[in-house]
Amino acid sequence: MTEQIMVRTEEPGDCASVESLIKAAFADVRLSDHQEHNLVKRLRLSTAFIPELSLVAVASDQGIVLGHILLTRAQLLRGETSQPLALLALAPLSVHPDFQLRGIGSQLINAAHEKARRLGFGAIIVVGHADYYPRFGYRQAKDYGISFPFHVADECGMVVELKPGALCNYSGCVRYDPAFGL
Repeated sequence: MTEQIMVRTEEPGDCASVESLIKAAFADVRLSDHQEHNLVKRLRLSTAFIPELSLVAVASDQGIVLGHILLTRAQLLRGETSQPLALLALAPLSVHPDFQLRGIGSQLINAAHEKARRLGFGAIIVVGHADYYPRFGYRQAKDYGISFPFHVADECGMVVELKPGALCNYSGCVRYDPAFGL
């Protein structure tokens, strides 16, 4: 059976399905605290939330939510007196375990990148799998002089420029919304 997948903006009625999906997607992830669904709940209520950048992948014939991605506002601090650079944080990306390895995550990332670019954002940071995100243009954040407010293995802390040169002359520490609980 070949599923036709449609990526669209999350709607209020999707919240319960997205929560179940996130729980299932991270259930067997060894390095997870299994609280990603609660992070999404907190982020939806925060000033960092951008409704257009909470996307779901659905089976177009049934409308079942198979995947979800969330991009929220973050900042790159460049010292105490400099104006921070606005950027986005990708967290989390979830695909139901029964539908992984079918390109759904790729569709979500590509759609999120395109929407973020149209909304005027220049870069996205992620703490994620070192073998997955580079295929979408992510590079190690340390190459840009970007650090995180917590320990991250160099290969897992990554950034992508949505607009070439968006990070030119910028470096510093990422500041996440308080909803992240850091």
